[in-house]
Amino acid sequence: MGERRGIKRGIYLLPNLITTGALFGGFYAIIAALSGELELACTAIVIAGFLDALDGRIARLTNTATEFGVQYDSMSDLVAFGVAPSILLYSWSLNELGKLGWIIAFLYVCCTALRLARFNTAPDSKVFFGLPSPMAAGVLATLVWTWVDNFSAIESVSFSSGVGLFVSIAALLMVSNIKYYNPKNIKGQVPFRYMLLVVLMFVSILIYPPGILLFIGLVYGASGPVSAFLRLFNKEAKNLDSD
Repeated sequence: MGERRGIKRGIYLLPNLITTGALFGGFYAIIAALSGELELACTAIVIAGFLDALDGRIARLTNTATEFGVQYDSMSDLVAFGVAPSILLYSWSLNELGKLGWIIAFLYVCCTALRLARFNTAPDSKVFFGLPSPMAAGVLATLVWTWVDNFSAIESVSFSSGVGLFVSIAALLMVSNIKYYNPKNIKGQVPFRYMLLVVLMFVSILIYPPGILLFIGLVYGASGPVSAFLRLFNKEAKNLDSD
């Protein structure tokens, strides 16, 4: 039986190796969460996020971007930023809600899959439509990390309900049409003060990773709805002025 035509047998090692590292981070986060090692699970998801940010850039810089790499990256993202965060949040708090808890956890996984599928089939854009799944997962992971690092466990339905609402909002933001800034658009020279801000940000992260990363994630997550509201407000104001 002859070989099928049109199928490349080889793959580029470096970018796919980094993607595999992100996939392992998601897998390890699941194992850690199920074992009650919540901080390790959070750390693994955050590391997976940094690796995910690297693989695509390295593929473009080395001219090794392929359709295989795109699809493999999405499979990795579904595990690291969909399944792993949902199991982490369920192990931490959502289990207190019983059946509703795992429904919310599944909603998050489903929305992550939909977000990734839409991203893969949409044309290239200067903005993201919907909250990127790595950022959503990062917010949830650093939320758990910050809480576990500073507070004792709270086993109450009211607290878990609040967590469930937060997870649901993150899930729905991923599949929304709200526009988010795409950092890939940073090209050319930027003012020197921006570099100072980046340095301060990295120093802050080194001092207290979970809290600073959570703050950055929350600001980015809120930037989409706030910008959408401001655009709508300005549009309504212009319509009133024209009338």
